Amino acid sequence: MSIPTPPVGVADIGVTGMAVMGSNLARNLASRGYKVAIHNRTAAKTERVMTEHGSEGEFYPSESMADFVASLARPRVAIIMVKAGKPTDAVIEELADLMEPGDIIVDCGNSLFTDTMRREAEISARGLHFVGTGVSGGEEGALKGPSIMPGGTRESYDRLGPMFEAIAARKNGEPCCTYVGPNGAGHFVKMVHNGIEYADMQLIAEAYDLMRTALGMSAAEIGDVFERWNSTELDSYLIEITAEVLRQRDATTGAALVDVIADAAAQKGTGAWTVQNAAAFGVPATGIAEATFARSLSHAHLPTMIVSKDEGKTWSKPVELP
Repeated sequence: MSIPTPPVGVADIGVTGMAVMGSNLARNLASRGYKVAIHNRTAAKTERVMTEHGSEGEFYPSESMADFVASLARPRVAIIMVKAGKPTDAVIEELADLMEPGDIIVDCGNSLFTDTMRREAEISARGLHFVGTGVSGGEEGALKGPSIMPGGTRESYDRLGPMFEAIAARKNGEPCCTYVGPNGAGHFVKMVHNGIEYADMQLIAEAYDLMRTALGMSAAEIGDVFERWNSTELDSYLIEITAEVLRQRDATTGAALVDVIADAAAQKGTGAWTVQNAAAFGVPATGIAEATFARSLSHAHLPTMIVSKDEGKTWSKPVELP
């Protein structure tokens, strides 16, 4: 399909970056009745969103960044959902060149908070607002209701806040979204949030290892334990999905799926940033630090062959080293 030029000033909000997180966030906004402009550097991804989800709400696709910005109602709000680092800087610059004083650029990626502080200073000097926003909940959360942590000016939150609160997850009737503070505050909170999650995941992994290694339980049996835990004060999304994953079996080998997956965990940096800043502030964060180091060790000691025994079956699978 070809993408026609959208009307001028029609969209309530826009999202550029139509990978899974960006497209799901756009779909969430559209499902709440907002008119959403969408854009991607390669038009094929924008076309795919329109083909697969265009009937879900009122979308205004654009092929060029200029058309994307022009389609936004003033003061314009444009969300960036691209890879952190230089790609984010490039998109910010492209947007800023097309925007006018009072417009708002929102970075919803996992950016380092000091980068957000630098960007906010540069963008505010041009008369624009820059909002560094943490978004938690993964792909499903982006679509059905994430936790949102915006940092920026109060004025920008007056424009942006009602939309974010409408699409956020809710707890006891309250939206999981609030104004966090100026410039890099939103991404700082998201960084610490991710660091805590590192420690949670490490604790889950160690509990699994104790049951599997010391008690000789199968993956499915351990999944049953996690399910029971999830009906107690340990109730959480991580415990819930752990129970589900441990029950899955590999279609090729018939073994527990967890045994087919290499024991190596990557990271995007937020855990390490949390540890570095905790050290700089003199705040002990030993659980987060050990969880971060464990991820690094998992790569250092990754075997070239996984050998597993499950319910009487022995099998092996080669592992490609990163």
